Amino acid sequence: MLFDRLFSRWTFGWLLAAVGVPALLAALLVGRTLTAGPAPAPLVAAPTAEVPPAPDEPSPSPEESVPAAAPAPDDLPVVTYDPAPGGFPADPDPADTRPLAEGLTPTRTVAAYDAPGGRPLAFLAPTISGVELTVPIVERRVGWTAVLLPSANRRIAWLPEGGWSTDALPDQIVVERRPHRLTWFRDGRAVRSWAVSLGMPGQSTPLGRTFVLGRTPPPQDVYGGVDIFALGAIPDDPHAVPTGLRGAHIGLHSWYTDDTLGKNVTNGCIRLTRTGQRQLLAELRPGTAVVVVDQLPAPPATA
Repeated sequence: MLFDRLFSRWTFGWLLAAVGVPALLAALLVGRTLTAGPAPAPLVAAPTAEVPPAPDEPSPSPEESVPAAAPAPDDLPVVTYDPAPGGFPADPDPADTRPLAEGLTPTRTVAAYDAPGGRPLAFLAPTISGVELTVPIVERRVGWTAVLLPSANRRIAWLPEGGWSTDALPDQIVVERRPHRLTWFRDGRAVRSWAVSLGMPGQSTPLGRTFVLGRTPPPQDVYGGVDIFALGAIPDDPHAVPTGLRGAHIGLHSWYTDDTLGKNVTNGCIRLTRTGQRQLLAELRPGTAVVVVDQLPAPPATA
């Protein structure tokens, strides 16, 4: 989320007018301005198992060939902070909490397809609102790689070879809606768990896999003076949020008070303590996977 654009669309006074003081103090979606911030050193993380070594790109056997990538028209839309274009396939395992330990970073504008050898539907650029884009890899096939799509919920895009690089994504965040718990995993082990506030009825925090898109300074004092993580997810029902928050992404952030932790009071964002947010800001890099589930089969060791 890019902060100049993000909060140029609404100021604190405008939010007060749009949703009123009680609604503002209840929750705010993240706006549209991201900053790269000091980039922490890459880590390695996963919630339920040791992170396996990244598999090598499979080579075609004599019986199989790489599906050709159809030429992409120049007038395809570019994925931005606004909701992504439609037509992309659903994430095949949106509630899978196994680690997504590798990220893809475009080094030039690349076409995104709906399937290996399928239709080009949009372009992914190296940056969104000036922030370098890294998206988690969810699947590989010969000559093609599937990634979580930014600015969309539970959707993936397929990219042919070329025009991108890969990096380790060491950490993972798992959010459980029923116990209102966020757990940070590294190297397959739970590091810390925190109580969180989540979305109110009708504006629930979206389920499924997403990722850290970027970070932004807090626009107002209600965020507790701590930077915000903008996630790749957007509200499931964009029309359910207050008018002043339309077009915003789901955020991971702190609040000026911890009194609402453990409750459903936000407009879909994930709200945790200021000390917890500061720790995550210091450790997580863009592209880090975030998975929202109803509840894990067993509580993490840090619960």
